[in-house]
Amino acid sequence: MAVSPPSAAPSNRRRISGIPLTALRRTGALTLALATTALCAAPAVAADGSGSDGRAKPTVVLVHGAFADASGWNDVVERLQHHGYNVVAPPNPLRGVGNDSTYVASVLESIEGPIVLAGHSYGGAVISQAAAGNPNVKALVYISAFMPDVGESPAGLSGKFPGSELQPALRPVPYTDAHGSGSDLYIKNDKFHSVFAADLSTAQTKVMAVEQRPVAAAGFAEKATAAAWKTIPSWFVVAKNDKAIAPDLERFEARRAKSRTIEINSSHVAMMSHPDTVTKVLREAASGSADRPALAATGTRTKALAGLGGLASAALLAGTALVVTSRKRRSAGG
Repeated sequence: MAVSPPSAAPSNRRRISGIPLTALRRTGALTLALATTALCAAPAVAADGSGSDGRAKPTVVLVHGAFADASGWNDVVERLQHHGYNVVAPPNPLRGVGNDSTYVASVLESIEGPIVLAGHSYGGAVISQAAAGNPNVKALVYISAFMPDVGESPAGLSGKFPGSELQPALRPVPYTDAHGSGSDLYIKNDKFHSVFAADLSTAQTKVMAVEQRPVAAAGFAEKATAAAWKTIPSWFVVAKNDKAIAPDLERFEARRAKSRTIEINSSHVAMMSHPDTVTKVLREAASGSADRPALAATGTRTKALAGLGGLASAALLAGTALVVTSRKRRSAGG
């Protein structure tokens, strides 16, 4: 039985689905070239979070205010550590702006490299003075805070605008220590929730009220002798529902200092009720840019991959154009 010879090769043997292999090769080469360019251009990120230039992220120092302690920063600390930041949350003595700022300044001196210094409430007055003359402090962040100028005190600023309910809620308690005697200021337990932390649970604020750390009355009235926000870039989180510091005072301070400002629907303890927002502001301050999310949740690697996807899309469009051109030439040639 005769065996039929193999059929002749089809005329479009060097085509796939009617597309010339040369066009596909050009598309593949273009995609590869663009992908290589994207990967080479993407900034390298080390395992410790430092950039391709080897510079480490700044240390973030968090200073608490009156009637509280450093545990109020817990949720923010966890988030910053997750993003690779070194964090220090020192105790604020709450004895007076001069004393407390001197103590915090000594803590800052122990830290190597750049620093982002944040203060909540009375802590804002402390950081304004503690940062003065320290070239490592690159940014100041105020969270529903006092931000006094030279010659101003937290107590004096409190009466500048209406809206605070703190003064009638205070309970003075006499004290005596090795240095003498005076009065400590506490928030009355039954007023603590409404004045200090209305957007936290009452169960939580009952515990906070019992454990609150008082501020010395004389220290609260102490006037600032330095205002580092005049020379250091600042950020400010205004708590629109604050009953301890009038929101209009916070706005005034932020405008005066030309701070990058965000307003949120928060009680006085914005770092506890809105830790994600406060963390974002701190990371933005660490980047030195208010125009973009400095270290967005996607991260540098994801941004590089997104850029690669965009370049690959461009390559695909270029390849499509080659295919279309090839088909037109084929049609024209009959």
